[in-house]
Amino acid sequence: MEIHYMTAEGLAELKKELADALAQRPVIAAQIGEAREKGDLSENAEYEAAREAQGLLELKINKLQDMVANARVIDESKISTDKVQMLNVVTVKNLNNNAQMKFTIVGDHEADFAAGKLAASTPIAKALIGHAKGDVVEAKVPAGILKFEILDISL
Repeated sequence: MEIHYMTAEGLAELKKELADALAQRPVIAAQIGEAREKGDLSENAEYEAAREAQGLLELKINKLQDMVANARVIDESKISTDKVQMLNVVTVKNLNNNAQMKFTIVGDHEADFAAGKLAASTPIAKALIGHAKGDVVEAKVPAGILKFEILDISL
């Protein structure tokens, strides 16, 4: 069992995604029924495609149900800014190129790098978590080792 940490908004989005996936079950069942009516199932590509879509949908539903069941909503009122943790907005300076970046540490499901939401499971977030303002940390990424100075931690 893997615990999935997220915001209340993230859990609401996850539940909506699950509801949408569950709503697709009757649609795919109808597609399978229509394909069955067309005769010989051994040579029916439409039937095979619908069965494959059903299998993929069920995998998605199972994954989403697991994530909802094991979701832990983080109480934002208990978040400190002493050290980097989930839901903190962290401003860092990349010491390799002097670029300044700002992002929020979030759970994997809510990650969106373009929107400044960095998954806690990424090498950069893992390196930052637990460190305080002014600390210099190293993150091993596929491109090499990056050094960051933590400039600010906020909510």
